[in-house]
Amino acid sequence: MVEPVPETISFPSQEEKILQLWNEKDCFLECLKQSKNRPKYTFYDGPPFATGLPHYGHILAGTIKDIVTRFAHQSGFHVDRRFGWDCHGLPVEYEIDKTLGIKGPEDVAKMGIAEYNKQCRNIVMRYSNEWETSVKRMGRWIDFNNDYKTLYPWFMETVWWVFRQLYDKGLVYRGVKVMPFSTACNTPLSNFESHQNYKDVQDPSVIVNFPLVDNEDVALIAWTTTPWTLPSNLALCVNPDFLFPGKTLKGKKYKPLFQYFAKVCAFQVVMDNYVKEEEGTGVVHQAPYFGADDYRVCTEYNIIQRDQAPICPVDASGCFTSEVTDFAGQYVKDADKNIIKWLKEKGRLVNASTFKHSYPFCWRSDTPLIYKAVPSWFVRVEHMVDKLLDNNGKCYWVPEFVREKRFGNWLRDARDWAISRNRYWGTPIPLWVSDDFEEVVCVGSMAELEELTGVKVTDLHRESIDNLTIPSRCGKGVLRRVTEVFDCWFESGSMPYAQVHYPFENRKEFEDTFPADFIAEGIDQTRGCAWFPTCTFVHACLCVCINDCLSYSCSDGQKMSKRKKNYPDPGLIVKNYGADALRLYLINSPVVRAENLRFKEEGVRDVLKDVFLPWYNAYRFLVQNVQRLQKEDDIQFLYNENTEKQSDNIMDKWIQSFTQSLIQFFKAEMAAYRLYTVVPRLVKFVDMLTNWYVRTNRRRLKGESGTEDCMWALETLFSVLFSMCRLMAPFTPFITEMMYQNLRHLIDPASVEEKDSSSIHYLMLPHVRETLIDKRIESAVSQMQSVIELGRVIRDRKTLPVKYPLKEVVVIHQDPEALKDIQSLQKYILEELNVRQLTLSTDKDKYGIHLRAEPDHMVLGKRLKGAFKAITASIKELNNEQLEAFQKTGSIVVDGHELLEEDLRLMYTFDQSSGSAAQYEAHSDAQVLMLLDVTPDQSMVDEGVAREVINRIQKLRKKAHLVPSDEITVYYRCQPEGEYLDSVIKAHNDFILATTKAPLLPFPVPKATSVIIEEKTQLKGSDLELTIVKGSSAPRVPLNGPACTYVNLRVKVNNKEQELTNKTDLQSLSGKTLSVTSASSSPGPVPTNDALLCPYVNLVLWEVGTLLLVNPIGQNGLDHSGLLSEAAKVFGLRSRRLKLYLDQDLTQGKMER
Repeated sequence: MVEPVPETISFPSQEEKILQLWNEKDCFLECLKQSKNRPKYTFYDGPPFATGLPHYGHILAGTIKDIVTRFAHQSGFHVDRRFGWDCHGLPVEYEIDKTLGIKGPEDVAKMGIAEYNKQCRNIVMRYSNEWETSVKRMGRWIDFNNDYKTLYPWFMETVWWVFRQLYDKGLVYRGVKVMPFSTACNTPLSNFESHQNYKDVQDPSVIVNFPLVDNEDVALIAWTTTPWTLPSNLALCVNPDFLFPGKTLKGKKYKPLFQYFAKVCAFQVVMDNYVKEEEGTGVVHQAPYFGADDYRVCTEYNIIQRDQAPICPVDASGCFTSEVTDFAGQYVKDADKNIIKWLKEKGRLVNASTFKHSYPFCWRSDTPLIYKAVPSWFVRVEHMVDKLLDNNGKCYWVPEFVREKRFGNWLRDARDWAISRNRYWGTPIPLWVSDDFEEVVCVGSMAELEELTGVKVTDLHRESIDNLTIPSRCGKGVLRRVTEVFDCWFESGSMPYAQVHYPFENRKEFEDTFPADFIAEGIDQTRGCAWFPTCTFVHACLCVCINDCLSYSCSDGQKMSKRKKNYPDPGLIVKNYGADALRLYLINSPVVRAENLRFKEEGVRDVLKDVFLPWYNAYRFLVQNVQRLQKEDDIQFLYNENTEKQSDNIMDKWIQSFTQSLIQFFKAEMAAYRLYTVVPRLVKFVDMLTNWYVRTNRRRLKGESGTEDCMWALETLFSVLFSMCRLMAPFTPFITEMMYQNLRHLIDPASVEEKDSSSIHYLMLPHVRETLIDKRIESAVSQMQSVIELGRVIRDRKTLPVKYPLKEVVVIHQDPEALKDIQSLQKYILEELNVRQLTLSTDKDKYGIHLRAEPDHMVLGKRLKGAFKAITASIKELNNEQLEAFQKTGSIVVDGHELLEEDLRLMYTFDQSSGSAAQYEAHSDAQVLMLLDVTPDQSMVDEGVAREVINRIQKLRKKAHLVPSDEITVYYRCQPEGEYLDSVIKAHNDFILATTKAPLLPFPVPKATSVIIEEKTQLKGSDLELTIVKGSSAPRVPLNGPACTYVNLRVKVNNKEQELTNKTDLQSLSGKTLSVTSASSSPGPVPTNDALLCPYVNLVLWEVGTLLLVNPIGQNGLDHSGLLSEAAKVFGLRSRRLKLYLDQDLTQGKMER
C-alpha cells in the first residue's frame, strides 16, 4: 500500500536509507544477473591512486561513468563495471620518502629495495575503504569485490606482454632525453606532469661575456636565468635570420667560461630559429644536457653525439658532481649565487639582477624542477603520428572540438614516449641485458622468465626478480635486468588488457568486447603522458582504437589539488545536501562541456531548492490525492499504461506530449553522450511539471471537478512522474528510488514488463509514445506561458500582487493561429494572472502603441566613439515602420552605420492622445505584446484584501500542520472594529469560505472549543487576530421553504410563450413558474400554485443550499449515496468525508460517505 509522504524531507537521510535497501537486496549484483544474456556494453575505467581521498575531479568522473553505464543498462545492455586501483609510481614513493626521510638513492640502497617496496605496499591501499565508502555514497554502482590492482602479479604480467609486443615490433629503444626532473623525488617527470604546477618566481638574471678566440677584444654576450647551467656550456646559438649577429658568426670559436670540459671539441657559435629577439641579447648559451632545444641543436652541429657519455655533472638530487670542482656537492639552485660571484671575480659578468617569470615546480614535492638529460627507454611514436590521427578520427568525441583541436593538436606533435623511471615501486621493465647492452632479451610472461632463469616466481616486483640472471647466448656471461621500472602511465594504459589478464586468461571474452564502447576522460588528461593518451598509444601500437570518448574539465583556474585543499570537503557537501544534488550540480556545470569548473556550494543548494523540493512536492501532492480518493470515494488507484483512457483536458494532453518529446530528446542526446544538453532539459521539465501543470490543475487533482476528471488528472500526473523517475534514475539514483519504492504500489502488476521490478534501476527506459506527441498543443501552452510571464512582469513592475484582481488583459499577436491557441487556454491565463477578461487582437495601433528605440550606450559608445552622439539622435528619430522592419531582419542602417540587435533596445510606448497610456501597462517579448489594465477598481482592491486574509488563514493552517480533511473553524477579530479590513471580511465572507472550506466567524471564541493555533498580524493598517479551533461551528438558521432563490420550469415543445434575454432580472422571477417551449408548440397550462414543484431538502454546512430530490417531477430520484455525493458537490467538498444528519442538533439519522 502506498505510504503517506511527509511534508518535510532530509534528502541525505533518505539517501542513507536507499543505500541500506540496495545493500539488503544486493541490487547491483541482481541488476547484473538480470542483464547477463543481453548484448554487452564495454567501458574502460581509468584507475585512481588510493594514497589520498577522492576530490571533485574523481567524483565528477565517477558520476559521468555511472550515468552513462546506468543508461546503457536501461537501454537493454549488460554492463560489467569493475573498479581499479593505480598502485605503483611516484605518488606512493613520495609519501614513503617523506615519512621515512629518504633523500636519494643512497638511502634506499641502505634500507634495501625489499624493505622500501614493503613500506610502499603497506600504504598503497591506505584510503581504499574511504574510497569505497565515498564511491558508494555517491550512488555509483561498481564492483569492488572483483576489482583489479596494478600491483597484482597477473596484471603486471599482462603489462610485460604488452611491452613484449612493442619490443617485437621494433618500437623500443634506449636513448638519452632531456626531461623535467624532480630533484626532490629523484626522478624525471613527463612533460604533462611538469605542467601541473607553474609558479611565478624571482630567479637570478645574468648577462655573461664570451670573448672570441680570434679577437679577444670582441665578445658575445648571452643572457640566462639558470646560472647553474653555465659550467656545462658547450656552445652559443644565434638566429641566422637576424640582421646582427646572424649568419656571420656561424662557427666562430670563443673562450670557455670554465675549464671543466675544455678538452671537448666545442665552444663555437651555432644557428637555429628558436632564438627570439624578444628575450635576452639574441645570443643563447647552450648546455645540451640541460635543455631540450640545446640538445637538439648541439646534436645537429656535432657538438655532442647521441651515443657519447653525457656531459651532465648534476646528480639525481640536483647537486653538482666532482667534475665541477669549484661547486661540487652544492645543490644547483643554491650554487647560483656562488657561480655569479665567480663570474664577477673572473671578469666574465656583464650584469646581474633578478627576473620574475613562470617556472615549473614538482606537482608532488612542490620544489623547483630542473631540465636534465636522463638515460631512458623509449617507445617510438613519432613515426606513427598519421596512424594515431587516423585512429583518433575514428573515435566519437564529446565535445567534438577536443578530437580535432586539443587532443588532435597534441597527437600531431607527439614525441617518442619515455616509458622508464629510475624508481623502485613499479612494474619492472622486463629487459635482461649484457654489460655492453648489445645483447638484450625481452621477457613477456612469468612462464618465460621461469624457463629462461630456472626460477619459478609468483611476484614480479624488483625485490623478487632483480637478482635473477639469464645465461648469455653470445658468450657475454649472464644478462641482468635493467634497473628501471615502467612509468605508471604505461601500466594504466595497458589496463584494457591487464584487467582481465589477457592473453593468459579470458581471451574470448576480451576479444568479443574489445575495444571499449565508452571512455570518460578529463580534459587535462587529453594531452601528455596521461591515461587516455597512453591508452591511445598502446592501442595504436597494437592496431586498435577506442569507439567513444567523453571529455570533461575539472579546473577552477588552479588545478583542484589534494595537496592544496583548494576545494570544500566533498564529504560535508554530501552530508549537508545529498549525493544526488552534488551529482546533478556537477553534470549541469560547464565542466561536462570540457570547460572549467568553479565549484560553488550555493550551486548545490540551489539544486535542492529549485529542482528536488518542487519535484518532491509534486510527488507528495500526487500521493495525498490518491489516498484521498481511496479514503473518500473508495476508489483504488492503479496505473496501467496499456488501459489508461486518453484525457480530453488540454493541460493533460500538453504535459503528456511534453513528456514524450522529452523522452525522445533524452534518448537521442544520451545515445550521443551529450549529457550537457540533457540535464538542462530535465531541469526545465521539473519546472514545467511543478510550476505549470500541477499549479494549474490543483483543483482537478483534488477532485473539485468530479471523480472522472480527477482520475484523468491523477493518471496523467502519475504517468509523468513515473516516466520522469525512469529518465532521471541514471542522474539522481537516490531520489528516484525513494519515490519509486512508494509509487510502485500504485502500478498495476499486469502492466509491468520486467520480471523483477523491485528497484527503479531494474526498469528499462520508457518507450516513446509518439501518438501522444502534439506539437500544436505544446506550442499553444508555450504561447500561454509567454502571456502569463509577461503579465507577471507587469504586475511586479507596478507592484500589483497577483492576489489583487485586474479588469482586462489584452494580447496582441500578428498570427491569428497563435491567438486561437491563446484563446483555447483563456481559463488558465485568467486564473494565473487573476484578470477578469481576456481580449485578443492583431492590431496594436488600435491601442495607440508604437515602437521606439534606445541605443545600448555601452556597446555603441565603445564602438562608435565620436560619432555616437549624432547616431543617438538619429536612433531616437526612427519611426514605427522602420523599427518593425528591424524587428524582422535584426539589422538597420543609421547614418551609414549598420546596427544589429545587440546595439538597440526596443520599447513599446503609448500615444499620449490615445488614452491608453493611463489605462494600460505594456510589455512584450519577440512575438507577443501584452497590455494589462492597471486602473484601480475598489471592488477588485477589496477582493485582493480578501485574498490576503485567505493567504493568512492558509499559512496559519500550514503552520499548525493541518491537512485539508481536518475539520476546523476560524475565528477572527479586526481592531479597530468597523474599519476597512473588518468591512472587507464581512462583505467577502462567502468568498473566503469557498476557498478555505472552513467557517469564518467573528470573535469571541467559545470557551468550550479546543484551540489549535492563534496568531496576531497586521493587514491594511489594522490588527488581525486569527484563531483556529477544532471542529466545524456552523450557525443554525431555521428555515421554512427552500433556502435558495428558485424558478419552476415546465418544458413544452414547438411553441414559445416567453423569452428570457440576457437583461432579464432573474431574481425578480423567484418563486414563479416559467413555461419553456419551442417555436412550433403551443404553451400548456401553467399552474397558479407557485410552490416548488419537486421534493427538496435544505442543506446546512457553513452556508445553506437547497438540493432537489427528484428532477424532473417523479424522475431521477436520489438514493442515500447519491444524496451524499450531490451534497459534496453543492459545497465543493468532494475531497472531504461527509456525515448527513436529519436535525440541526446532529443527533438523528446519520449517513456517512
